[in-house]
Amino acid sequence: MLTDKKRNFLLVLLVSGSVVAISFTFYFYQVFYSPNTLLETDQEYVLKIPSNATYAQVNKELYDEKVINDAVSFGFVAKVLGYQDAVKSGLYIVKPKMTNLELVRLLRSGKQAPIKLTFNTIRTKADLAEKITKNLEMSQEQFLKVIQDSVYIRKFDFDEESIMGMFIPNTYEVWWDTSPEELFDRMYTEYQRFWTEERKEKARNLGLTPKEVTTLASIVQAESQQKADERPKIAGLYLNRLDRGMYLQADPTLVFALGDFEIKRVLNVHKEIDSPYNTYRNLGLPPGPINLPDITSLDAVLNAENHDYLYMCAKDDFSGYHAFATNLAQHNANARRYQAALNRANIYK
Repeated sequence: MLTDKKRNFLLVLLVSGSVVAISFTFYFYQVFYSPNTLLETDQEYVLKIPSNATYAQVNKELYDEKVINDAVSFGFVAKVLGYQDAVKSGLYIVKPKMTNLELVRLLRSGKQAPIKLTFNTIRTKADLAEKITKNLEMSQEQFLKVIQDSVYIRKFDFDEESIMGMFIPNTYEVWWDTSPEELFDRMYTEYQRFWTEERKEKARNLGLTPKEVTTLASIVQAESQQKADERPKIAGLYLNRLDRGMYLQADPTLVFALGDFEIKRVLNVHKEIDSPYNTYRNLGLPPGPINLPDITSLDAVLNAENHDYLYMCAKDDFSGYHAFATNLAQHNANARRYQAALNRANIYK
């Protein structure tokens, strides 16, 4: 039989064990299920985890930026759930009052928040690299290395002059840590999605390939930066010139060839530049687009107006619209009026 002393000892031991168990259970519950993120704000935090980041880097940013209140408890849960050895790069939205369990599960799952990728008003590859990588992990240099890789871009059936046309200005959802190669694959998919059988048929009816439509659309867009509603008419004019074997004589192609986008008045000396983009000296379309035409410009070519215009000149009221002509005499008269207006405005270059 147990003596009173032994019974008391066992009772104390049982009570003490129960207290420890309850305390441990309470602590375990607190560590896993108590809010631990952004306790002093209602604002979400955008966490960007770079490729090849370590757990220590993630933990440090979360604590230094006061995203988590208790780094030790977060580390414990991360260890238990195996996150410390399985960090996934990406962009994650950390919400206020998340528990350690919720946060670790989010980061371990790799369920990123997509970002909206928008690019427009692009003239050169450098412009595109700057705009397209602005909110991505990849650098401009990484993007340019791929777009300038003549061997790599052949997989998409593009060359160095035409590759820009694969990027159709729009808004896309992508992952922040997408690689340049993944981005190119995505843009090619979007390019194929845009070029439906209906659009391809319209291009064939014009005697153009999709790439040629893109090149012509870039010229049309450059000619109608202020007045998009005029694009189908301008497209019809250039198609008329192509059909008749005439030089396109598109001033924006000279500006592109010169690489000086501040030019407001194209002069005769500019027309002498030795470049495949000089449509005053080379028949047909230039070898590639002179900007990234948007969807309205592409569709303006595919749905060009049917008319007899062969010439156009900016109107002398500087409205952004053009004066169209069917013959050279009429065009020269329009051009003289516009040149006089430029002179009055002291615009000489």
